[in-house]
Amino acid sequence: MTASSSPTCTAFLGARRVAFGAYDEVARALAALDLSAGGLLVFDDATGAQVDHPWPAGYPAAPADAATRAAPAAAARVGRPRMGVVAREVTLLPRHWEWLAQQPGGASAALRRLVEDARRTHAGRDGWRQAKERAYRFMSAIAGGFAGFEEASRALFAQDADAFARCIAHWPPDVQAHLAWLARDAFASEATPPSA
Repeated sequence: MTASSSPTCTAFLGARRVAFGAYDEVARALAALDLSAGGLLVFDDATGAQVDHPWPAGYPAAPADAATRAAPAAAARVGRPRMGVVAREVTLLPRHWEWLAQQPGGASAALRRLVEDARRTHAGRDGWRQAKERAYRFMSAIAGGFAGFEEASRALFAQDADAFARCIAHWPPDVQAHLAWLARDAFASEATPPSA
């Protein structure tokens, strides 16, 4: 499984991985399978979240961006859409608004600078957190009833790679492999930034 610019997903029938790749590729692969027995689970690779299949028309174009799709059309007109700027509400205390008003470029420019600084500063920590959450979403849906699930969850959030590997060692191979791939950044040390 390689990182790509288009959204990807992975499909399981029970504990067996039957398809992975771009959403349209997975849809074609699933169309060729007999799914009448049930047990199909499809997971978004970026978030680890379970997605419905068949997905609605247009869904494969941007599954990880569900919040944007769900936003009302009128909200998309506010801001500077040609520049990619989207207006949303921010609630701050009066002292925050006063400080922002004194910053060069105004409140919006100051907030953009603060967000970019925080993204750079906390990229590693955010990557580890996202990797843990991504892995946990997948394993909760597919392995919640497996022996060792609770222990594996604790090891994942404690960043104990050895204990995690021991807890999932007896799980089905396809589940282990996908879980290891989803959790690839969850056990990185602070000296090693998560992969993109």
